[in-house]
Amino acid sequence: MKQAVWFPDEEYKANTRLFQWMQSLGYEDYETFYEKSIEDPAWLWEEAERAVGYQWMRPYTEVLDLANGIPFAKWYLDGTCNVVESALSRWIAEDDTKTKQALIWEGENGTSKSFTYEELDTLVSRVANGLKHLGIEKGDRVTIYMPMIPETVVAMLAVMKIGAIISPIFSGFASDAVMTRVQAAGAKMIITADGFARRGKTVSLKDEVDKACEHCPSVEKVVIVRHAGNDYTPHDYDISWSVLEKDKPFTHAEEMKSDDPLMLIYTSGTTGKPKGTVHTHAGFPLKAAFDAGFGMNVKQGDRVLWITDMGWMMGPFLLFGSLLNGATMVIYEGVPDFPEPDRLWEMVDRYEVTHLGISPTLIRSLMAKGDSWLEKHSLQSLEVIGSTGEPWNPDPWMWLFETVCKKRVPICNYSGGTEISGGIFGNVLIKPIAPISFNASLPGMAAVVLDENGSPVQNEVGELCLEKPWVGMTKSFWEEDDRYVSTYWSRFENKWVHGDWVLYDGEQYIITGRSDDTLNIAGKRIGPAEYESILVKHCDVVEAGAIGVPDELKGEVCHCFVVLREGTAFTPELKKELLSLVNSHIGKALCPKDIHVVEDLPKTRNSKVMRRVIKAAFLGRELGDLSSLVNPEVVPYIQGIQSQKQS
Repeated sequence: MKQAVWFPDEEYKANTRLFQWMQSLGYEDYETFYEKSIEDPAWLWEEAERAVGYQWMRPYTEVLDLANGIPFAKWYLDGTCNVVESALSRWIAEDDTKTKQALIWEGENGTSKSFTYEELDTLVSRVANGLKHLGIEKGDRVTIYMPMIPETVVAMLAVMKIGAIISPIFSGFASDAVMTRVQAAGAKMIITADGFARRGKTVSLKDEVDKACEHCPSVEKVVIVRHAGNDYTPHDYDISWSVLEKDKPFTHAEEMKSDDPLMLIYTSGTTGKPKGTVHTHAGFPLKAAFDAGFGMNVKQGDRVLWITDMGWMMGPFLLFGSLLNGATMVIYEGVPDFPEPDRLWEMVDRYEVTHLGISPTLIRSLMAKGDSWLEKHSLQSLEVIGSTGEPWNPDPWMWLFETVCKKRVPICNYSGGTEISGGIFGNVLIKPIAPISFNASLPGMAAVVLDENGSPVQNEVGELCLEKPWVGMTKSFWEEDDRYVSTYWSRFENKWVHGDWVLYDGEQYIITGRSDDTLNIAGKRIGPAEYESILVKHCDVVEAGAIGVPDELKGEVCHCFVVLREGTAFTPELKKELLSLVNSHIGKALCPKDIHVVEDLPKTRNSKVMRRVIKAAFLGRELGDLSSLVNPEVVPYIQGIQSQKQS
C-alpha cells in the first residue's frame, strides 16, 4: 500500500467537527469510536442525527427496528419531520443565519446569482404553493429534468416541502431515457427548462420532454423554466415556471413519517431497466449531511462547489450536505474547462470555495492541459477536496495534491453509491492520507472484504460487503422489492454485496474496480485500474480503459483502450512503447493482448468510465442500458474495431 503524504497535526485534528464530536462522546481515537459505531448502529445514528441537528416535528420513539430483517430496516420509528425544516426553516429562524448565503449559481456565460437562506425559503414557499394549486399532492412523483440552475434547487425543495416525491433525472439524457424513468416512477408532473448551455452551445431539454410525454400517460403538467431562450413547440400541458413563482408563500411544511419516500433516483444496472432507489425524509438527507459535516468537515459559512448534476446522487448530496450544515452550495451550469482550462480554478477563487468536489477523470483532463493554467490562481480558500465516481491512478492524484493543493489541502476520496446515500469509505481528516486509497470505513458503515466463499480476506482483492444496516440505505427499489433483495442481499446471508472489488491491508482500502470488471488472466486476478494507472503515466496518454476478453489459452486476456493527447499519432512505435511500459510494471504474463486508440471512452455525466459498455461493444454483445452515457456516439467506433482489424 501507499505511504501517507498528508498528516493532520494535533491542532488541525482538534478543530475538526469529527474529533470534537468523538470527544463529546468519550472517544479520543477513530478506531475505537468506529468499532463502537458498527457494534451499535442504533447508538451511532441517534447521536448522528443529534449532531447534525435534524429537525423533528414529533420525536421518534425507537431508533432502529429490524422486525422485517436487515434489508428492510426501519429508522426513527414514530418520528415525523420534513427535510425542508432542516435545510431552510431552522436557519431562517435566527437573525444571524437567515441572511447568510444559501446558494450561489454561475452560468457558463459568466452570469451569476446568489440567494440568502431567507430568499431561498421565500422562493421555495411560493413554488410549493404553486405546485399545490396545480394539483400536486403528498406522495405524487415529480420528475426534475433540469440543468444546474437556481430553479432546480428551488423545485426540489418545493416538491419535498409539500410531501411529494422528487425523481431527478440527468440533464444529459435523451427522450428514451427520460421516458423510461418517468414511466417507472409514474410521474404526475415534469419540471424542466427550455435548455441550457454546454461548451457555448444550447442543449434543448423541452424537446426531449415532449417526445417522452408521447408515451407517458401519467404526466398531467409540464412546468418550463425559460432559461436558455431557445424555441420549443407549445403543448396544452405546458405551464410557465413564472406562474409558480408569483404564488403566495406556502409556509407550512407537510408533516411526513421518517420513512416516507422523499426521492427516487434511478441508477443503471449492467442489464435490464434502471433501478429506482427509494430514499426517505430521514434517510438520504441525514446520511449526506453527516458525511459532509463529519467526514469532510463542512460547517456553517463554508462554500461547497461540486461538479455534478442533480440527476446523479452527488447533486442531491451537494444540496443536503451543504444546506443541512448551514453552508453555501455553489452550482455551475456548464463544463469546468470552458472557455479556458482554468475555469474551475477561477470559480474557486471568485467564490472563495472551501470544499471542491471533482472526479479523477476531470483531474486527468485538467492535468493534460498543463500547470501554467494554475499560476494566476491562489486557491487559498480551499480546505478540502472531495473525489468521487471512480478509482484513482497515482499520477493524477499526486498532481492534484502537489501542484493544485500545494501539499496543504487534504483530498477526501469518497466512495459509496446512490443506494448508500453517500459513502462507505472515506478519508477522515483526523488520520494521515495516502495517495489513491481510503484511510477509513466511515462511521456506522460495517464494511468487510470477503472472498468468493464469504470469508474475510486481507492483502488480496475481495468483494466489498456491509454487515449492518445504516441510515440512508435505500428503502428498496420502487415497487420492486424482489429485485432489490436479489440485487444486494441474495449472495451472502444478511450481507449487502456492493459490487466493488477492494484490497484491504488492515489499514487502507483501495477500490480496484467493479467486481464485474475484474480480469482473471490464467488464474491471476487483476483490476483494470492497474493497467490504466500504468498507461496514463505515458506522456501521450490522456485516459485509458482496460477490459478482459475471453481467451482459449488463458481464460481471459486484457485489451486496453487509450485516448491520446491531441495531435498524437498512434504509430507502431508508440504502441510498442505502451506495451513495453505495461510489461515492465506488471510482467509479461499479464501484459495486454492489444491496445486500441479511441477518441473518447464511454462515460456517465459524473465521469465514470463504463467498462462494461466498452466490453460489450468490443465483443459484439448486447449493450444493455446506455441511458446514463454522456457520449453514446463513441460506442459504434468501439463496435467496429474488431471488424476493422479483420478487414
